[in-house]
Amino acid sequence: MAHRHTIHQSHFGWDNSLRAVARIAPGETLEFEVADSSAKQLSPASSVADVARLDFSKINPVSGPVFIEGARPGDILRVTLLSFAPSGWGWTANIPGFGLLADEFKEPALHLWKYDAQTLAPAMFGRWGKVPLKPFTGTIGVAPAEPGLHSIVPPRRVGGNMDVRDIAQGTELFLPVEVTGALFSVGDTHAAQGDGEVCGTAIESPMRVALKFELIEQTPLSFPRFRTPGPVSRHLDEKGYEATTGIGPDLMQAARAAVRGMVDLLTFRHGMPAVEAYMLCSVCGDLRISEIVDLPNWTVSFYFPRAIFD
Repeated sequence: MAHRHTIHQSHFGWDNSLRAVARIAPGETLEFEVADSSAKQLSPASSVADVARLDFSKINPVSGPVFIEGARPGDILRVTLLSFAPSGWGWTANIPGFGLLADEFKEPALHLWKYDAQTLAPAMFGRWGKVPLKPFTGTIGVAPAEPGLHSIVPPRRVGGNMDVRDIAQGTELFLPVEVTGALFSVGDTHAAQGDGEVCGTAIESPMRVALKFELIEQTPLSFPRFRTPGPVSRHLDEKGYEATTGIGPDLMQAARAAVRGMVDLLTFRHGMPAVEAYMLCSVCGDLRISEIVDLPNWTVSFYFPRAIFD
């Protein structure tokens, strides 16, 4: 499919006063050149020392913004993810002060990935196993109505850094429009991620993304929603899962316990350092709420696909 052109410009933070770098009509498609979430501060030649030197004012650039003609507050912007052209390299890091178990993993760590950009064959994680790949956009959204510059890090009512691994090829994403023209941007592409992105990073990987834009006029939408084209975890299901749980009255503490249990299991069973197990959990394990109705305790489970070590 031919796209009108490729968007190369990027920005840091959401701001409805930013000048649009392109204008398109509903029904048109665009290709976006997306940098990795470090904004090229990390590269295939990086070392762990580079993680400690990251400039957080330059984290998570997004390509855009794009003005959608006819978009008005109260509309829905429907974005269809048409295709991904991955780069073939990526990184996963433990960044001090960031992640679900940041208080337990205080030192920087870095894993550099190489993968086949054409076949997307599972990528090797050191000597321990291989991770099936599923490219997707971690950050995708439109400008908020509130004026000023807003951090790109937290997700918002208008989308943003949602890190939903199923916003992948074929998915239709529905975003509430808050400003004229919507001012759409996309970034933070990943080659793979588990639900929860527990260490704070996935396989962070630059790539090109092709998207189609349509409008649904004057239809209320409180938060983003999406529609997948088919099954979402078949690439991980074949060999089953190991699962650990956390149980208690606090969902966050239960989530931490479930992840900690899996880190301990992987460390014991496969002889990998705990920080490596933590990063591996982030790129391919799934954190799920299994039960949230049986007062006073809730159950959170962490599913780790056995296919990784097959």
